[in-house]
Amino acid sequence: MAESQQSDLEKTEPASARRLEQAREQGQVARSTELTSFFVLIVSGGILLFAGATFLDGMRKLFSSGLQLDRASAFDTGVALSRLYVSMLDALWVLAPLFVASVLVALIAPMLLSGWLFSVEALQPKISRLSPVANLGRTFSWHGLVELVKAVLKMVLLGAVVVAMLWTQREAMAMLALEPIEMALAHVGSMMTDAFVAVMLAMVLIVAIDVPFQIWNHIQQLRMTKEEVRQEGKETEGNPEVKGRIRAMQREMARRRMMSAVPKADVVITNPTHYAVALQYQEGRMRAPQVVAKGTRETAERILALARENDVPVLRAPPLARSLYRHAEVGEGVPAALYGAVAEVLAWVYQLRLARGYGSVLPVAPTLLDVPAALDPGPDPDDAMVPAMAAGAQGRA
Repeated sequence: MAESQQSDLEKTEPASARRLEQAREQGQVARSTELTSFFVLIVSGGILLFAGATFLDGMRKLFSSGLQLDRASAFDTGVALSRLYVSMLDALWVLAPLFVASVLVALIAPMLLSGWLFSVEALQPKISRLSPVANLGRTFSWHGLVELVKAVLKMVLLGAVVVAMLWTQREAMAMLALEPIEMALAHVGSMMTDAFVAVMLAMVLIVAIDVPFQIWNHIQQLRMTKEEVRQEGKETEGNPEVKGRIRAMQREMARRRMMSAVPKADVVITNPTHYAVALQYQEGRMRAPQVVAKGTRETAERILALARENDVPVLRAPPLARSLYRHAEVGEGVPAALYGAVAEVLAWVYQLRLARGYGSVLPVAPTLLDVPAALDPGPDPDDAMVPAMAAGAQGRA
């Protein structure tokens, strides 16, 4: 028993679609900072590679104009601060394309892994994030240990790449002091480009490892226990016990509405006890006679009792009763194939009302009704056991 309870508390089940949707609404999706860093670096490096000359020229002009001061301006604090403010604005304007591109890439790169996501709930302040105990728990958790190991390995890998590049270029770097300034700058730019490419290749390896790991870790964090799966099923589909009670209440309410319509019916057709179908027809308001109540056994007996209490005619017609019960629902019109038989029954009902009103001889109840054999499900095996009750019902009608 204890083992069963323990297994129910272990997260062994994959996350359901509803769990994934709820996590996404809360801003909990797979994220890879390495993927974002890689794209920011490669875009920034590409801009510097192709537009670096423009940036250098702009900065050169900026420094040239900013450092040219006359004696009066050099000793005037107000002028110096004003020139510094203008120079900072000019520097921002020169570097604006690089900054804008980096920000856009930082916003777009995460979408490659988790798609577009904007969660207000993720922006809401939570006191738990300020809790030292909670933060220590996250720091020394399994996930925190993995992130620490990943950061150390990343630093070791990138450091090894940089050291290897410096070692291979050590002689060229030593010769820079002997080269003209223009050639030395071009040589430095070439070495920086080679180092950047090497670092980006190392970052590709890091991203190739980190992205699958983050996806796997996200899936593992959202795994569910068997109890959570059962609880979600109840919340999604509804508690079976509650649903059963609701259905029972709905059936009881429908039965009450149906029974309240029996006293207004024109006739009740029975076989005589296993089926009972109450019909009503209002000329000019109904296209065809409608079934206002129907039932079997106990419900049929209740319909018959209400019919007798309210002087509703009862006709024993087993094939018609069975056919109506099987092929017509409450509130629906009778099938077209039974129009003839039902019309004959209603004609008898109208004649019966006139005879009772004038005190004349009661009409003979119809016995040979035209009911297609295809609509009749067949007699109930207990029909032969109740001839006396049928005769009594017919006599009272």
